[in-house]
Formats: sequence, structure tokens, C-alpha cells
Amino acid sequence: MTVNPEYLVLLFTTTSGASGELLGSDEKEIVQLVWQVLNLSTKKTGAVNEVLVKPESVELTEECREESGLTEEALSAAAPLEQALNQFNQRLHSEISTSSGNSFCLCTDGQLHLRQVLHPEASSKNIPLPECFFSFFDLRKEFKKHFPSAADLKDLDLKFMADYLNVKVDSGNNFTALKVHQMSSIALALISEPVCQMFSCPEKVNEKFETGTCSKMERIDDNTVIRARGLPWQSSDQDVARFFRGLNIAKGGAALCLNAQGRRNGEALVRFESEEHRDLALQRHKHHMGSRYIEVYKATGEDFLKIAGGTSNEVAKFLSRENQVIIRMRGLPFTATAEQVLQFFSPSCPVTDGTEGILFVRFPDGRPTGDAFVLFSCDEYAENALKKHKEILGKRYIELFRSTAAEVQQVLNRYSSAPLIPVAPSPILPIVAQPAFVPSTVAAIPGTRDCLRLRGLPYDATVQDILLFLGEYTADIKPHGVHMVLNQQGRPSGDAFIQMRSAERAHAAAQRCHKRSMKERYVEVFACSAQEMNVVLMGGSLSRSGLSPPPCKLRRLSPASYSFPPAGAVLPAGAVLPAGAVLPVEAAALYPSQFLLSPRPIAPATFYPANNQMYVNYTAYYPSPPGSPPNVGYFPASTHTPGSVLSSPHAALIRMQGHTSTHTYSTGVKEILSMVQAYQPSNSEALVTLPPLLSAKQPIADQSLGGGAYLDLQLI
Repeated sequence: MTVNPEYLVLLFTTTSGASGELLGSDEKEIVQLVWQVLNLSTKKTGAVNEVLVKPESVELTEECREESGLTEEALSAAAPLEQALNQFNQRLHSEISTSSGNSFCLCTDGQLHLRQVLHPEASSKNIPLPECFFSFFDLRKEFKKHFPSAADLKDLDLKFMADYLNVKVDSGNNFTALKVHQMSSIALALISEPVCQMFSCPEKVNEKFETGTCSKMERIDDNTVIRARGLPWQSSDQDVARFFRGLNIAKGGAALCLNAQGRRNGEALVRFESEEHRDLALQRHKHHMGSRYIEVYKATGEDFLKIAGGTSNEVAKFLSRENQVIIRMRGLPFTATAEQVLQFFSPSCPVTDGTEGILFVRFPDGRPTGDAFVLFSCDEYAENALKKHKEILGKRYIELFRSTAAEVQQVLNRYSSAPLIPVAPSPILPIVAQPAFVPSTVAAIPGTRDCLRLRGLPYDATVQDILLFLGEYTADIKPHGVHMVLNQQGRPSGDAFIQMRSAERAHAAAQRCHKRSMKERYVEVFACSAQEMNVVLMGGSLSRSGLSPPPCKLRRLSPASYSFPPAGAVLPAGAVLPAGAVLPVEAAALYPSQFLLSPRPIAPATFYPANNQMYVNYTAYYPSPPGSPPNVGYFPASTHTPGSVLSSPHAALIRMQGHTSTHTYSTGVKEILSMVQAYQPSNSEALVTLPPLLSAKQPIADQSLGGGAYLDLQLI
């Protein structure tokens, strides 16, 4: 924007802490405002004006006392910031006579005085700033425009510019008055001949954060993005923008991050309009938002696109309505309709555009997740809507939260985006081989139960709670050995597994901590093996009858570049089986059949370039807790005698199940073993393995194998 102000107001601020290039980096409050008015047409300057400001903590650093000459006694008698700003505004308007139509613009030495000091402090104290503080000239940049080769912008200061322009300033003034005199002398030299600089393009400070959408195809400069960590969980994108007040955030440039459960994890990615503003944001590292300090780090454009980028046309249409307040609904009945949502909010808080202002979140197969996003046209309607938090819709109470456009993108990307990796027609087996059915007596081999299973944990329990619960046994936990078990919705299931350093310590911890209380709930503690833990973490279950393999109800997607080795042995050599049957040592290993699909290349989608890397959130299909074992070779490898039936990687496994509880295989074990290799896990069923896959077809076709009784034979 081009303006031609008639007056230039040279402003200098002082804080109770650091000065110079570190001004504002320590969050210290303003204690002094000093300014001088320069008439651009007559090239005359006015008197130097000063207003002292009383901070909330009247405590000056030694550096501040020496440079400014201020004392705690003088500041104690001063006015607070809001009144000091009113005095500044009144005195400035009376001196310039703005009622006569005269215009003015502020001018500062660099960016820090307004962007890093005045705006952040006014925002934290909820003080509205006059309009004149939202545009200003940076004296260093104005000097750089006419003398681009003089020095780098970061190396410029008042002394260098004054010496370069041969400007002499009386050094008899105090520190702040000297700075203002230097600024006015430099400005006079710039507007005078032979320079004749025109002050016509002031910088702008954004008054309000603008929400918006971001496409995954958009190019984002890595030098404009930061990651803020430690945010309160209830903070919104407007709170993040308020923390960075004074710096220009790009449209839709504040994206709150979600954890694996779809809840905010206290982090946000923020995109600024320029690298300069990004660097100023990094100086706010460990500044406070309320009582919490916020960590600020560099991030990349790719990080921002993972969180805020989207490709869904439905989401883009929903978010195309700008300046809307977004409310997230959680816990909706699966049968809820848009009309019921409208009725839930009416009449005190009408939804924007009726049913068009409601976006339901669904799984890839179209099933509802119980979440929805609703648009409201103003904060008043949104506040009325939030008052309905935990009110009943149908037979369920509904949770309501303020949301953001980036959160809408994340949730929809997590649940609603179509899989980008081609998969074979159902059924599709899991990404790792199914562990074989193991009898509970074999699974409970002494000396291998070096893990703990915790059952009945509170749903809000954290790793720290578990460590406190185990007490002295915490020292026996392996590094990264705490694994929270999540359900199919990615939420805590109330179970956890702990990897201990030895089976003895695991047994002692189970004896001592069993049924000990955690947050008013008693927790059951059992010793278990690493095999049992791995099966549960991969989606299986534990029961009294032993291990159940991971269910195959949902499609499991495996990245095209993955390849998985055959699973190792589950039964150790020489294991004693029920009914007195002992497998040969060379054949005491049971391998599942190999049904894994071969890797296939990724087919490019219409909205992705073929050479771009694509990101698929597998949590929606196969929840896996952070810190779970990163590899898939959970089962130990073992050696087998060549030619062994059970060691063949292409052996077929048959399950034989009787249809009556009275029919058992107690009299037919030898007969079965004489024909095939098998073992009997219970009284009513048996597991049989055959070397070639084709040889399994004949026993399945022959339903009278068990001495004339009808049997159910299934190839598994």
C-alpha cells in the first residue's frame, strides 16, 4: 500500500530488560516511550517527548539502569501501559493537528520495537492498540533501499547509518534521547538532497489472523515455517496467532497437530509471510502463553503440508466459506443426521447454510466415526453452541470444541481419504504372517515370561502413570519398553505391556503390583511372554485358551516397498503336547502358510504428481501405539532338518473341529499322526499340517476321516 504521510513520528521504546538486538527476547515489559515528530514537507523536527510506563513488576536490570537512567521510584509513580498509550496518542494528535487533515506514520529503528515489544505485551494484557501502531516505516530498510551495497540489513544500526551519511549528533543527551535524535537526523538526511528518499510504502502489522485452506500441491518455503510445542490442549489457532501477535502469519498458516487418538497433542505448525518474520518468531522461544512456556523450533514446508494440506473436494467446499467459526462435535450417534444436528443447535445458534454447514467424518467404507464439524457465522453463535457441551443428542452426550481448518483437514485425511495403495480383492491377510494356534500349556513355557500385562488401566492413564504405578520395578523396564494397547478406533483400550529385563523381575512385579490401585481403579498385573505381547500389539487377543491371531475384519494395507521374511518357529524343539503326543525334534516347528501378496508399485492418483511421495495414515486401518516394536520379525528363528514336513515353507495347515462336544480325538491321535503331522490342542479339535498345498484337498474332501464321525475340516 502506498501512502504519502506529511509527518514522520520517530518512536523508540525501552524495556526493563535487554536492549539492542535482544530487545523483547526476554519478555520484559515496556518502561519508556520516547518519540519525536518530523515534518517531511518543511524538514523540521519537534521536541523530544517522553512517557514513562509502570510495569507490573517494577524491577530493572543493571543494563537498563545504566543505559536509560531510570529508577524503580520513578516507574512506581508512572501510569500503566494502557494509560501511557492514551497519553501518547493524545499528545501526538495535538502536536500534529490531525483534526486539520494532517496524516502521520510511525518510524522505528528496525522491527523489534513494535513487532517484538509493543504488540506482544499489549496482546497479553488485552490492551487495544490505536490504528497508528499497525503500520510503520523501518528506518534500516529505508536506508537499504537507497544504499543497497552499504551493508547487510542485519549489520545496520543507527551508528553505522549516521557515520555513512556523515550525520553528527550531540552526544550530550541521555541514551534514549540520543537514539531518537540519531533517527531524526538520519531521516532528514534521507529526504534531503542528494538522496531525496520518499517514505511511501510502510510495513503492515496484521490486526487479525485469517483462516483458510491449504492444498497439498502448494509450494511452501521451508524458511517460513516453525513448530510451536507445549501449547495448552484447549488452545485454538486464534490463540496461536495471538501468541505470535506482531508477526504476519500467512492466511490459514496456523495448524494444530493431532495425536494418534485424534486429539490435540500440544503442538502447532505456523507458516509466516516471510523468513524475516520466521526468524523473529524463533526469538520467542520459551515465551509464555498464560502460565505455560512455549518452545519454538524450525520446521519445513513438508511438515506443514502433512498437517494442513488436503485434497478432498468435499473438505475444500466446506472450508471455502471464509471468516467462519468451526466447532467440532465428538461422540455423535452413528445414526445421527444433519437435521438432528441442526435441531440440536437451534434456535440460539443457527448453523451457516443449514445442512451445507455440517461435515460428517466417515471411514473409507462410509461408516460414520461419530465426529462432525459445524460452521457458525460469528463468535456469538459459536459461544452459544459451546454452552451445549455434553448435552444429549439421541442417547449420547456430545462433546463440543473449537476447531480449525487445519484440524478438519487432518481428521478427514486420517479417516476419510481413499487408500492410495492398490490392494487385492478381499479377503486380504495382515501385513505379517499369522502366528499359529498354540495351546495354552505350550505358550506358558517356564523362563520366557519376561513381560508384564496390565489390564484395567484408566483410559486417561499415561506412561508416567504406569511408571509411578510400578514403583521400584521401573528400573527393571527395558528402554522404550512401555507399550499402550489401542483399540480399532485408535483410543486407549485399558491394557498395556511392559518389557522387563528378566523373567524373575517380571514375576516379582506381577506378585507385588497385582490389583494395586491407579486413579481409583485397581489394575490387574500378569506375567506374559514376548510372543503374547507381540500378538496383541498386532491386533490379536489373549484368552484362557491361548493366543488368537489378529482379526481380519478390516483391510490391512502394507506399503508397496515392504517385504516380510517368513515367521520363525512358535513351538520349540521337543515341546510336550497334550495326550502324550511328542513331536519329533527335527519336526518340532510349525510354520503358517505363505499367503502374503507380492509388492506392487503405487499407481499415481489424479491429484498427485507421479513423482511425489504419497502419505497414507495407516492408523485408521491398523492402530499401533507409539514405541511398539518397529520390526516385524517378532518370532525367533530356528533351524530344521532338511526334508522335514513342518520345516517346509509351503506346508498347509488344516483345522479339524468336531460338531459335538462328546466327539474327541483321544482314540484317534495315533491314527492321525500315522498319516499326517498333527497335534491336538483341545478335546474337540486338532491341527494338522501337510507338506504340499495340493495334498490338503483330499482330507478336506473326505469328511469321514475321524472314524466315521462328521468333521469340519478347514484349510487355514
